[in-house]
Amino acid sequence: MSGAVEDLLRELAPQVLGVLARRFGDFDAAEDATQEALLAAATHWRTVPDNPRGWLIQTGSRKLLDQLRADRARRRREVLAVEPPPVVYDHDDTLVVLFLCCHPSLSDASAIALTLRAVGGLTTGEIARAFLVPEATMGQRISRAKQRLRALDAPLRMPDRAAWPGRLRCVLHVLYLIFNEGYASGTGPLVRADLSGEAIRLARMLHALLPGDGEVAGLLALMLLTDARRPARVDAAGDLVPLAEQDRGRWLRPLIAEGTAILDAAFTSGAVGPFQLQAAIAALHDRAAGAPDTDWPQILALYGLLERMTASPVVALNAAVAAAMVHGPADGLRRLAALGGRLDAGHRLDAVRAHLYELAGDADAAVRHYRAAAAHTASTPERRYLTTRAARLNDGGSVVPPP
Repeated sequence: MSGAVEDLLRELAPQVLGVLARRFGDFDAAEDATQEALLAAATHWRTVPDNPRGWLIQTGSRKLLDQLRADRARRRREVLAVEPPPVVYDHDDTLVVLFLCCHPSLSDASAIALTLRAVGGLTTGEIARAFLVPEATMGQRISRAKQRLRALDAPLRMPDRAAWPGRLRCVLHVLYLIFNEGYASGTGPLVRADLSGEAIRLARMLHALLPGDGEVAGLLALMLLTDARRPARVDAAGDLVPLAEQDRGRWLRPLIAEGTAILDAAFTSGAVGPFQLQAAIAALHDRAAGAPDTDWPQILALYGLLERMTASPVVALNAAVAAAMVHGPADGLRRLAALGGRLDAGHRLDAVRAHLYELAGDADAAVRHYRAAAAHTASTPERRYLTTRAARLNDGGSVVPPP
Protein backbone atom coordinates (compact mmCIF):
# COMPACT_ATOMS: atom_id res chain seq x y z
CA MET A 1 0.00 0.00 0.00
CA SER A 2 1.41 3.39 -0.99
CA GLY A 3 2.15 6.16 1.47
CA ALA A 4 -0.54 8.34 -0.13
CA VAL A 5 -3.19 5.67 0.51
CA GLU A 6 -1.98 5.24 4.10
CA ASP A 7 -2.29 8.99 4.64
CA LEU A 8 -5.79 8.97 3.14
CA LEU A 9 -6.95 6.11 5.37
CA ARG A 10 -5.49 7.81 8.44
CA GLU A 11 -7.34 11.03 7.59
CA LEU A 12 -10.64 9.24 6.91
CA ALA A 13 -10.55 6.96 9.96
CA PRO A 14 -11.95 9.41 12.55
CA GLN A 15 -14.56 10.64 10.08
CA VAL A 16 -15.77 7.08 9.47
CA LEU A 17 -15.71 6.37 13.20
CA GLY A 18 -17.86 9.44 13.83
CA VAL A 19 -20.52 8.38 11.32
CA LEU A 20 -20.66 4.78 12.58
CA ALA A 21 -20.77 5.76 16.24
CA ARG A 22 -23.51 8.31 15.58
CA ARG A 23 -25.52 5.86 13.48
CA PHE A 24 -25.27 2.80 15.70
CA GLY A 25 -24.83 4.43 19.11
CA ASP A 26 -21.90 2.26 20.23
CA PHE A 27 -18.48 3.92 20.19
CA ASP A 28 -16.58 0.74 21.11
CA ALA A 29 -18.20 -1.38 18.40
CA ALA A 30 -17.88 1.45 15.88
CA GLU A 31 -14.16 1.76 16.60
CA ASP A 32 -13.68 -1.98 15.98
CA ALA A 33 -15.73 -1.82 12.77
CA THR A 34 -13.73 1.17 11.56
CA GLN A 35 -10.47 -0.72 12.08
CA GLU A 36 -11.87 -3.71 10.16
CA ALA A 37 -12.95 -1.44 7.31
CA LEU A 38 -9.49 0.13 7.15
CA LEU A 39 -7.91 -3.31 7.08
CA ALA A 40 -10.28 -4.38 4.29
CA ALA A 41 -9.34 -1.29 2.29
CA ALA A 42 -5.62 -1.91 2.78
CA THR A 43 -6.10 -5.51 1.65
CA HIS A 44 -8.51 -5.15 -1.27
CA TRP A 45 -8.00 -1.73 -2.83
CA ARG A 46 -6.13 -1.97 -6.12
CA THR A 47 -6.97 1.65 -6.84
CA VAL A 48 -8.66 4.18 -4.59
CA PRO A 49 -12.45 4.13 -5.24
CA ASP A 50 -14.25 7.27 -6.38
CA ASN A 51 -15.78 7.71 -2.91
CA PRO A 52 -13.30 6.18 -0.44
CA ARG A 53 -15.10 7.60 2.59
CA GLY A 54 -18.43 6.13 1.48
CA TRP A 55 -16.72 2.77 0.79
CA LEU A 56 -15.30 2.67 4.30
CA ILE A 57 -18.61 3.70 5.89
CA GLN A 58 -20.50 1.06 3.93
CA THR A 59 -17.97 -1.64 4.80
CA GLY A 60 -17.95 -0.65 8.48
CA SER A 61 -21.75 -0.58 8.53
CA ARG A 62 -21.88 -4.12 7.15
CA LYS A 63 -19.46 -5.26 9.85
CA LEU A 64 -21.63 -3.72 12.55
CA LEU A 65 -24.85 -5.11 11.09
CA ASP A 66 -23.35 -8.60 11.01
CA GLN A 67 -22.37 -8.22 14.65
CA LEU A 68 -25.82 -6.95 15.63
CA ARG A 69 -27.62 -9.76 13.81
CA ALA A 70 -25.43 -12.30 15.60
CA ASP A 71 -26.30 -10.85 18.99
CA ARG A 72 -29.82 -11.91 20.01
CA ALA A 73 -29.75 -9.63 23.03
CA ARG A 74 -29.53 -6.61 20.76
CA ARG A 75 -32.55 -7.34 18.60
CA ARG A 76 -34.07 -3.92 19.21
CA ARG A 77 -30.91 -2.20 18.06
CA GLU A 78 -30.79 -4.53 15.04
CA VAL A 79 -34.23 -3.38 13.94
CA LEU A 80 -33.09 0.24 14.18
CA ALA A 81 -29.97 -0.57 12.21
CA VAL A 82 -31.91 -2.31 9.42
CA GLU A 83 -34.06 0.79 9.01
CA PRO A 84 -31.73 3.58 10.14
CA PRO A 85 -32.63 7.25 9.93
CA PRO A 86 -31.06 9.12 7.02
CA VAL A 87 -27.40 9.93 7.65
CA VAL A 88 -25.58 12.75 5.88
CA TYR A 89 -22.14 11.46 4.96
CA ASP A 90 -20.58 14.73 3.83
CA HIS A 91 -20.06 16.02 7.38
CA ASP A 92 -16.66 15.66 9.06
CA ASP A 93 -17.23 14.31 12.58
CA THR A 94 -13.55 14.34 13.55
CA LEU A 95 -13.88 17.22 16.01
CA VAL A 96 -16.94 15.58 17.53
CA VAL A 97 -14.96 12.38 18.09
CA LEU A 98 -12.11 14.44 19.53
CA PHE A 99 -14.38 16.14 22.09
CA LEU A 100 -15.99 12.79 22.95
CA CYS A 101 -12.60 11.17 23.59
CA CYS A 102 -11.81 14.11 25.91
CA HIS A 103 -14.92 13.50 28.02
CA PRO A 104 -14.44 14.95 31.53
CA SER A 105 -15.23 11.60 33.13
CA LEU A 106 -12.03 10.13 31.67
CA SER A 107 -8.64 10.65 33.24
CA ASP A 108 -6.15 12.68 31.22
CA ALA A 109 -4.08 9.55 30.56
CA SER A 110 -7.11 7.60 29.31
CA ALA A 111 -8.41 10.49 27.19
CA ILE A 112 -5.02 11.02 25.58
CA ALA A 113 -4.54 7.32 24.81
CA LEU A 114 -8.06 6.93 23.37
CA THR A 115 -7.71 10.06 21.23
CA LEU A 116 -4.31 9.07 19.89
CA ARG A 117 -5.89 5.82 18.70
CA ALA A 118 -9.30 7.06 17.48
CA VAL A 119 -8.26 10.45 16.07
CA GLY A 120 -4.48 10.31 15.71
CA GLY A 121 -4.55 6.91 14.04
CA LEU A 122 -1.73 5.44 16.15
CA THR A 123 -1.74 1.72 16.85
CA THR A 124 -1.93 0.47 20.41
CA GLY A 125 1.72 -0.58 20.17
CA GLU A 126 2.81 2.89 19.01
CA ILE A 127 0.92 4.56 21.84
CA ALA A 128 2.40 2.12 24.35
CA ARG A 129 5.93 2.89 23.16
CA ALA A 130 5.27 6.62 23.36
CA PHE A 131 4.18 6.26 27.00
CA LEU A 132 6.87 3.65 27.82
CA VAL A 133 4.38 1.02 28.99
CA PRO A 134 3.72 -2.56 27.79
CA GLU A 135 1.35 -2.87 24.85
CA ALA A 136 -1.03 -5.02 26.93
CA THR A 137 -1.23 -2.30 29.56
CA MET A 138 -2.05 0.35 26.99
CA GLY A 139 -4.63 -1.93 25.38
CA GLN A 140 -6.37 -2.29 28.74
CA ARG A 141 -6.27 1.47 29.29
CA ILE A 142 -7.91 2.15 25.93
CA SER A 143 -10.47 -0.60 26.46
CA ARG A 144 -11.45 0.78 29.87
CA ALA A 145 -11.85 4.25 28.37
CA LYS A 146 -14.21 2.93 25.70
CA GLN A 147 -16.16 0.96 28.29
CA ARG A 148 -16.48 4.10 30.39
CA LEU A 149 -17.94 6.01 27.45
CA ARG A 150 -20.33 3.15 26.76
CA ALA A 151 -21.49 3.10 30.38
CA LEU A 152 -22.12 6.84 30.23
CA ASP A 153 -24.08 6.40 27.00
CA ALA A 154 -22.39 9.62 25.88
CA PRO A 155 -24.02 10.94 22.69
CA LEU A 156 -21.82 11.55 19.67
CA ARG A 157 -22.38 15.27 19.24
CA MET A 158 -20.54 18.44 20.05
CA PRO A 159 -21.08 19.31 23.71
CA ASP A 160 -22.99 22.46 24.55
CA ARG A 161 -20.87 25.59 24.51
CA ALA A 162 -21.12 25.78 28.30
CA ALA A 163 -19.22 22.47 28.48
CA TRP A 164 -16.44 23.46 26.06
CA PRO A 165 -14.12 25.10 28.61
CA GLY A 166 -14.05 21.92 30.68
CA ARG A 167 -12.93 19.85 27.70
CA LEU A 168 -10.92 22.36 25.75
CA ARG A 169 -7.79 22.05 27.91
CA CYS A 170 -7.67 18.30 27.26
CA VAL A 171 -8.45 18.76 23.55
CA LEU A 172 -5.60 21.24 23.11
CA HIS A 173 -3.21 19.03 25.08
CA VAL A 174 -4.05 15.98 22.96
CA LEU A 175 -3.61 17.89 19.70
CA TYR A 176 -0.27 19.15 20.99
CA LEU A 177 0.84 15.58 21.74
CA ILE A 178 -0.28 14.29 18.34
CA PHE A 179 1.67 17.07 16.66
CA ASN A 180 4.78 16.42 18.76
CA GLU A 181 4.67 12.71 18.02
CA GLY A 182 4.61 13.58 14.32
CA TYR A 183 7.29 16.25 14.53
CA ALA A 184 9.68 14.28 16.75
CA SER A 185 8.52 10.68 16.82
CA GLY A 186 9.71 8.63 19.75
CA THR A 187 10.13 5.54 17.58
CA GLY A 188 10.83 4.82 13.92
CA PRO A 189 11.53 7.75 11.58
CA LEU A 190 12.21 11.02 13.34
CA VAL A 191 9.46 12.85 11.41
CA ARG A 192 5.92 11.57 10.77
CA ALA A 193 4.31 14.22 8.60
CA ASP A 194 1.00 12.34 8.57
CA LEU A 195 0.53 12.85 12.32
CA SER A 196 1.72 16.45 12.49
CA GLY A 197 -0.37 17.26 9.40
CA GLU A 198 -3.50 15.76 10.96
CA ALA A 199 -2.92 17.72 14.18
CA ILE A 200 -2.63 20.94 12.15
CA ARG A 201 -5.80 20.08 10.22
CA LEU A 202 -7.74 19.56 13.45
CA ALA A 203 -6.28 22.70 15.01
CA ARG A 204 -7.45 24.67 11.96
CA MET A 205 -10.96 23.24 12.40
CA LEU A 206 -10.93 24.10 16.09
CA HIS A 207 -9.71 27.63 15.33
CA ALA A 208 -12.55 28.07 12.83
CA LEU A 209 -14.98 26.90 15.53
CA LEU A 210 -13.48 29.18 18.22
CA PRO A 211 -11.85 32.06 16.34
CA GLY A 212 -11.76 34.30 19.42
CA ASP A 213 -9.95 31.85 21.71
CA GLY A 214 -6.35 33.01 22.13
CA GLU A 215 -4.98 29.64 23.20
CA VAL A 216 -6.58 27.78 20.28
CA ALA A 217 -4.97 30.35 17.98
CA GLY A 218 -1.71 30.08 19.92
CA LEU A 219 -1.60 26.31 19.49
CA LEU A 220 -2.28 26.55 15.75
CA ALA A 221 0.40 29.24 15.38
CA LEU A 222 2.87 27.12 17.36
CA MET A 223 2.24 24.13 15.11
CA LEU A 224 2.65 26.15 11.91
CA LEU A 225 5.79 27.96 13.08
CA THR A 226 7.35 24.69 14.22
CA ASP A 227 6.27 22.60 11.23
CA ALA A 228 7.79 25.22 8.92
CA ARG A 229 11.23 23.83 9.84
CA ARG A 230 10.33 20.21 9.06
CA PRO A 231 12.02 19.98 5.61
CA ALA A 232 15.39 20.89 7.16
CA ARG A 233 15.15 18.74 10.31
CA VAL A 234 16.55 15.55 8.79
CA ASP A 235 19.24 14.90 6.20
CA ALA A 236 19.09 12.53 3.24
CA ALA A 237 19.85 9.58 5.53
CA GLY A 238 17.01 10.50 7.90
CA ASP A 239 19.37 11.70 10.64
CA LEU A 240 18.64 14.62 12.92
CA VAL A 241 19.90 18.06 11.89
CA PRO A 242 19.97 20.42 14.92
CA LEU A 243 18.45 23.86 14.64
CA ALA A 244 21.80 25.65 14.52
CA GLU A 245 22.87 23.59 11.47
CA GLN A 246 19.63 23.66 9.48
CA ASP A 247 19.48 25.15 6.01
CA ARG A 248 17.00 27.94 6.70
CA GLY A 249 16.42 28.35 3.01
CA ARG A 250 14.44 25.10 3.17
CA TRP A 251 12.08 26.39 5.84
CA LEU A 252 8.49 26.84 4.66
CA ARG A 253 8.08 30.61 4.61
CA PRO A 254 4.31 30.58 3.87
CA LEU A 255 3.74 28.63 7.10
CA ILE A 256 5.91 31.09 9.01
CA ALA A 257 3.93 34.02 7.61
CA GLU A 258 0.60 32.36 8.40
CA GLY A 259 1.64 31.34 11.91
CA THR A 260 2.99 34.81 12.66
CA ALA A 261 -0.24 36.47 11.49
CA ILE A 262 -2.38 34.13 13.62
CA LEU A 263 -0.15 34.75 16.63
CA ASP A 264 -0.23 38.53 16.23
CA ALA A 265 -4.02 38.44 16.11
CA ALA A 266 -4.16 36.15 19.16
CA PHE A 267 -2.15 38.59 21.25
CA THR A 268 -4.91 41.17 20.75
CA SER A 269 -7.71 38.80 21.84
CA GLY A 270 -7.21 39.05 25.60
CA ALA A 271 -5.17 37.20 28.22
CA VAL A 272 -2.02 35.50 26.99
CA GLY A 273 -1.68 31.77 27.65
CA PRO A 274 1.10 29.15 27.51
CA PHE A 275 0.58 28.14 23.88
CA GLN A 276 0.81 31.77 22.77
CA LEU A 277 4.10 32.18 24.65
CA GLN A 278 5.50 28.98 23.10
CA ALA A 279 4.44 30.22 19.68
CA ALA A 280 6.17 33.55 20.33
CA ILE A 281 9.40 31.66 21.14
CA ALA A 282 9.05 29.63 17.93
CA ALA A 283 8.48 32.84 15.97
CA LEU A 284 11.71 34.35 17.31
CA HIS A 285 13.64 31.30 16.12
CA ASP A 286 11.94 31.43 12.72
CA ARG A 287 12.60 35.13 12.21
CA ALA A 288 16.34 34.85 12.83
CA ALA A 289 18.31 34.95 9.57
CA GLY A 290 20.85 32.53 11.10
CA ALA A 291 21.59 30.88 14.41
CA PRO A 292 23.90 33.75 15.57
CA ASP A 293 21.05 36.22 14.94
CA THR A 294 18.65 34.51 17.37
CA ASP A 295 17.22 36.92 19.97
CA TRP A 296 18.15 34.78 22.98
CA PRO A 297 17.51 37.53 25.59
CA GLN A 298 13.91 37.85 24.40
CA ILE A 299 13.53 34.05 24.30
CA LEU A 300 14.86 33.84 27.88
CA ALA A 301 12.38 36.48 28.99
CA LEU A 302 9.49 34.57 27.40
CA TYR A 303 10.62 31.33 29.05
CA GLY A 304 10.63 33.20 32.36
CA LEU A 305 6.98 34.17 31.86
CA LEU A 306 6.11 30.64 30.72
CA GLU A 307 7.85 29.08 33.72
CA ARG A 308 5.96 31.31 36.16
CA MET A 309 2.71 30.52 34.38
CA THR A 310 3.11 26.73 34.21
CA ALA A 311 5.72 25.79 36.85
CA SER A 312 6.75 23.11 34.35
CA PRO A 313 10.18 21.51 34.84
CA VAL A 314 10.36 20.90 31.07
CA VAL A 315 9.98 24.64 30.52
CA ALA A 316 12.70 25.18 33.15
CA LEU A 317 14.94 22.82 31.16
CA ASN A 318 14.46 24.87 28.01
CA ALA A 319 14.97 28.07 29.96
CA ALA A 320 18.34 26.73 31.15
CA VAL A 321 19.48 26.47 27.52
CA ALA A 322 18.33 30.03 26.81
CA ALA A 323 20.10 31.25 29.96
CA ALA A 324 23.31 29.56 28.83
CA MET A 325 23.08 31.31 25.47
CA VAL A 326 22.60 34.69 27.18
CA HIS A 327 24.73 34.46 30.34
CA GLY A 328 27.06 31.55 29.60
CA PRO A 329 26.96 27.77 30.18
CA ALA A 330 27.75 28.04 33.89
CA ASP A 331 24.43 29.80 34.48
CA GLY A 332 22.61 27.14 32.50
CA LEU A 333 24.25 24.35 34.49
CA ARG A 334 23.37 26.12 37.73
CA ARG A 335 19.73 26.22 36.67
CA LEU A 336 19.81 22.50 35.83
CA ALA A 337 21.24 21.71 39.26
CA ALA A 338 18.43 23.72 40.85
CA LEU A 339 15.85 21.49 39.14
CA GLY A 340 16.86 18.65 41.47
CA GLY A 341 14.41 15.75 41.24
CA ARG A 342 11.60 17.81 39.68
CA LEU A 343 12.31 16.61 36.18
CA ASP A 344 11.69 13.18 34.72
CA ALA A 345 12.51 13.98 31.11
CA GLY A 346 14.09 10.70 30.04
CA HIS A 347 17.16 11.37 27.94
CA ARG A 348 16.58 15.10 27.52
CA LEU A 349 18.10 16.21 30.82
CA ASP A 350 21.34 14.37 30.03
CA ALA A 351 21.31 15.76 26.48
CA VAL A 352 20.99 19.34 27.73
CA ARG A 353 23.68 18.80 30.37
CA ALA A 354 25.99 17.40 27.68
CA HIS A 355 25.40 20.40 25.44
CA LEU A 356 26.11 22.89 28.24
CA TYR A 357 29.24 21.04 29.38
CA GLU A 358 30.40 21.09 25.76
CA LEU A 359 29.86 24.85 25.61
CA ALA A 360 31.80 25.17 28.87
CA GLY A 361 34.73 23.25 27.40
CA ASP A 362 34.39 20.20 29.67
CA ALA A 363 34.63 17.48 27.00
CA ASP A 364 34.79 14.56 29.45
CA ALA A 365 31.56 15.55 31.19
CA ALA A 366 29.91 16.25 27.84
CA VAL A 367 30.84 12.82 26.49
CA ARG A 368 29.57 11.14 29.64
CA HIS A 369 26.17 12.82 29.42
CA TYR A 370 25.84 12.40 25.64
CA ARG A 371 26.35 8.67 26.13
CA ALA A 372 23.84 8.57 28.98
CA ALA A 373 21.29 10.39 26.84
CA ALA A 374 21.88 8.02 23.92
CA ALA A 375 21.32 5.03 26.20
CA HIS A 376 17.92 6.31 27.33
CA THR A 377 16.28 7.47 24.10
CA ALA A 378 13.97 5.17 22.14
CA SER A 379 14.52 7.16 18.93
CA THR A 380 17.12 5.62 16.64
CA PRO A 381 17.92 8.92 14.81
CA GLU A 382 18.38 10.73 18.14
CA ARG A 383 20.57 7.90 19.45
CA ARG A 384 22.79 8.10 16.37
CA TYR A 385 23.04 11.86 16.72
CA LEU A 386 23.97 11.76 20.43
CA THR A 387 26.42 8.90 19.94
CA THR A 388 28.11 10.75 17.07
CA ARG A 389 28.54 13.88 19.16
CA ALA A 390 30.08 11.87 21.99
CA ALA A 391 32.44 10.07 19.60
CA ARG A 392 33.67 13.29 17.99
CA LEU A 393 34.33 14.93 21.36
CA ASN A 394 36.02 11.79 22.66
CA ASP A 395 38.33 11.84 19.64
CA GLY A 396 39.26 15.44 20.34
CA GLY A 397 37.24 16.80 17.43
CA SER A 398 34.89 19.73 17.44
CA VAL A 399 31.20 19.76 16.67
CA VAL A 400 28.87 22.64 15.99
CA PRO A 401 26.51 23.49 18.86
CA PRO A 402 23.07 21.81 18.86
CA PRO A 403 19.92 23.84 19.47
